[in-house]
Amino acid sequence: MSKLAIFGGEPIRKKPFQYLPDYDEKEEKAVMDVFRTRVLSGFHKSYRTGGPKVMEFEDKFSKYHNMNYAVAFNSGTAALHAGLVALGVTKGDEVIVPSYTFTATASSVLMCNAIPIFCDVNKDTFNVNTENIRSLITKKTKAIIPVHLVGNPCDMGPIIEIANEYNIKILEDCAQSPGAKYKGKLVGTIGDIGAFSFVETKNMVTGEGGMIITNNSDYNDICRLVRSHGEILVSGGRSYLSKILGWNYRMTEFEAAIGIEQLKKLESLNKYRILNTQYLDKGINFDGISKLKIPNQSYSVAHVCPLLFDENKVGVTRDVFLKALNAEGIEADKGYPHPLYMNPIFLNNDEGKYYKGMNPIAEDLCSKSAIWIRKIMYPNNFEDMQDIINGFTKVMENVDSLKSLEN
Repeated sequence: MSKLAIFGGEPIRKKPFQYLPDYDEKEEKAVMDVFRTRVLSGFHKSYRTGGPKVMEFEDKFSKYHNMNYAVAFNSGTAALHAGLVALGVTKGDEVIVPSYTFTATASSVLMCNAIPIFCDVNKDTFNVNTENIRSLITKKTKAIIPVHLVGNPCDMGPIIEIANEYNIKILEDCAQSPGAKYKGKLVGTIGDIGAFSFVETKNMVTGEGGMIITNNSDYNDICRLVRSHGEILVSGGRSYLSKILGWNYRMTEFEAAIGIEQLKKLESLNKYRILNTQYLDKGINFDGISKLKIPNQSYSVAHVCPLLFDENKVGVTRDVFLKALNAEGIEADKGYPHPLYMNPIFLNNDEGKYYKGMNPIAEDLCSKSAIWIRKIMYPNNFEDMQDIINGFTKVMENVDSLKSLEN
């Protein structure tokens, strides 16, 4: 192969990969229809339910999941927070969360004045290690938040068994996995509450936005209170009486209108990512670089294309490999740079120690093993995926030359 671009050679790719939400005239028409109604929120008239598009989006989302209730929010973080409040998580309670995920999974616990307890993950799935959960349970444990990371469903069977044994609630974080299935069941429908995100990087996109789903009427009611300042309802209009501490977590009519159209496309949006990931899986076939496992009888929706990197087999560190790969114009990164408990907000500053104990697998993934290929969504196609494969191939065939860059 030609000289690596990091040493002055010609890069494999000179144009950037793209990310454009898969919108067409249907989303455009939906937004313009809302604009013409001049009902941009609707909560001032229907404080509990919101505007007609919010109600329609909730109805269609709950029916898609065959659940009794859905409540729309202005972000996935808001949905997580409201879900925890609904489950009764409060000051001093403990909530078990994976240490390898986005900050909001654990910061939403802090928002309830509760304590996130960090659980290590499986290296071959990126998801919470169910064998570790039991050892973290105390009398204060109130809930578990399994995260279906990178579109890959958690192994929910053991989590359900543990939750039932200890009377612990389950809030599924489905931000990266709408439409994924665990043994035939859609994620979000297995625990007590499922929480979703629709920010512009996700599999279905409203710009900003989130949703919870549940079959419990009390959880539904509490989430609606949390969404709108905690105000109770009275006949004839608003009460201006706040029953619980609530926030303004309301979704706009614009976002809901887009969400209705995106939900119709969810399976095709997922399929687009899945096909690109399958193409990459076939082409990136090198000793020392492997793909993740999917739980038996489950269905991943490929939020990103995740890989495992073995520096001992490849011969250089992941970070040097990624520098060379990106120099070829191939966008790939290391995913989360550190476990959640290494974020400043989770540190115990008084003792100068980590908030809760270190998790070696999560640390390994962050420091040297995980690779995320993110640009697998529309409009990137097989031609773009082939460039990624060619980039990996070029770097692997010249990997010995990278040893000079090691510290």
